[in-house]
Amino acid sequence: MTRDMTKGSPMKLILGFSIPLLFGFLFQQFYSLVDTLIVGRFLGKDNLAAVGATGSVNFLIIGFCMGVCSGFSIPVSHKFGAGDQAGLRKYVANCIWLALAFAAVLTAATTLSCRGILTLMKTPENIIDNSYAYIWVIFLGIPVTFLYNMTSGIIRALGDSRTPVIFLILASFLNVGLDLFFILNLEMGVKGAAWATVISQGVSGVCCLLYVIRKFEILRIRAGEWAPDRHMMYVLCGMGVPMGLQYSVTAIGSVILQSATNTLGSDAVAAVTAAGRVNGFLACPFDAMGSTMATYGGQNIGAGRLDRIGRGLKACVTLGAGYSVIALGISIFAGRPLAGLFLEASETVIMGNVRFFLILSTAFYFPLALVNIIRFLIQGMGFPAFAILAGVFEMIARALAGFLLVPALGFTGAALGSPIAWVFADAFLIPAYFHVKKALAGKLAAAARDQAALDEDERAEAEKEESFGKMKLRIPSHGVRRGLGSAK
Repeated sequence: MTRDMTKGSPMKLILGFSIPLLFGFLFQQFYSLVDTLIVGRFLGKDNLAAVGATGSVNFLIIGFCMGVCSGFSIPVSHKFGAGDQAGLRKYVANCIWLALAFAAVLTAATTLSCRGILTLMKTPENIIDNSYAYIWVIFLGIPVTFLYNMTSGIIRALGDSRTPVIFLILASFLNVGLDLFFILNLEMGVKGAAWATVISQGVSGVCCLLYVIRKFEILRIRAGEWAPDRHMMYVLCGMGVPMGLQYSVTAIGSVILQSATNTLGSDAVAAVTAAGRVNGFLACPFDAMGSTMATYGGQNIGAGRLDRIGRGLKACVTLGAGYSVIALGISIFAGRPLAGLFLEASETVIMGNVRFFLILSTAFYFPLALVNIIRFLIQGMGFPAFAILAGVFEMIARALAGFLLVPALGFTGAALGSPIAWVFADAFLIPAYFHVKKALAGKLAAAARDQAALDEDERAEAEKEESFGKMKLRIPSHGVRRGLGSAK
């Protein structure tokens, strides 16, 4: 069930790996989409706005969890690419210890502080109670977020992008059923939608865990491999924390932009919420491409195949450009019907704003494609700190939009926030990629010289020993003894 991405056509490998991932991301978005759709259609626009008002703070925390898990999987992919199965298992064991610690701390911190965060974000009074009810349950489910994202990330690091998708599809259908049951039958409101999401993700996480235990022989950790290793934990945190902070730093800008949007009223929040859900769905191919390039980069760097990195990048960028055109067409011709999934037909102004938001976003989808592809590739190559810096650029752009564009342009300023952020991030990431590739080329060349020198020393030593052995053979041992006897 593993896949070696260090050999074969990069385009074929990327397509074969990313298509199952795409379905996984689509169904992961399905969680949020169904929640939003059912809330909007059955509970009204104010409850829709209540869920949407939590979007940026949700991304701030849950995005950090997902980023940490993605980072943890990179050393695993390096060990798999290098063929070091014992090292791979030890890294997985240390991933488990760290995930347990992160989950416990984050769950306690966020459930205690989420009400204050919503207040600081200027959440409208008519929706803040429902916003709190929704996000508190989501934060309570942080442990299952770690469970699914860590196990699925490890499975993908070994080249299997299909299996996590199967479990996610099953969980998505469960999510739909639980949404309807909790909201319509039990009348739990937005809290029911949150519980449906947490329970469904928990089911998919448990399924991934059982699959890993039963099906992956190379992941069956031996007794001596469970011991926490300080160096490995340092490496894992060095990869995971920067990737988590990348999401969180980016989300800080989103929080500022969301706070500015909240001042426009609940109708504007509802429009941004509906457009954001559709936008997240349309952007799933870029998420799949990014995760694919993280694994592709990790395995090829682990195997010392730097020559394949550029070819893989070119193939993936080509795919991203083609899909960007398709997404823009969908927004232009289907934007209003998509908005109608979430809103009553009478909400014509809000639906018009949703379509406008979608067109403006998808017009900048190629910069978004580059952000995902290059950022995750750099992370897979072992340079996660650059992801944080890219996130800083996105944060600055969204903060500027929140402080300057929204007060000046209103809803248009809110819609421009993300496109500007993507352009800012690319301005950093594109030069960063060439810097990383040059740095790795130098390291690999130095390693090759050191290995050549070592081989030369070993060869000289072997020749010396061989020459000494031949010399011993040329000296008759009996003659030596006879000569010594004569001397006496």
